[in-house]
Amino acid sequence: QVQLVESGGGLVQAGGSLRLSCVASGSIFRINDMGWYRQAPGKQRELVARGTTGGSTNYADSVKGRFTISRDNAKNTVYLQMNSLKPEDTAVYYCYADVTSRTGGVYVTNEYWGRGTQVTVSS
Repeated sequence: QVQLVESGGGLVQAGGSLRLSCVASGSIFRINDMGWYRQAPGKQRELVARGTTGGSTNYADSVKGRFTISRDNAKNTVYLQMNSLKPEDTAVYYCYADVTSRTGGVYVTNEYWGRGTQVTVSS
């Protein structure tokens, strides 16, 4: 099993910044994609940013130029630096990771999710 633990959420004024972190632990052979989704009240969960092991990234149009995703592969950690925050960024932010584990010589890939961290941006 793999566990993802997020941290760094909180309350910030519009225009401010926050940095989210997510650490993966457990039965990890390799982490493939790793990134962030968010879900605002009454809305569907949406992709915020994604980063691959090779360093490729992609972002939701709504956060391009304001958010930056980065990974520390040695620490199994992904970060989301959020600048110029807007009230519409208010949501629960979820970390996810596509992880390959090795059990008894068999490689299995699954997707894991953290429990989420609340980000609230006041106007």
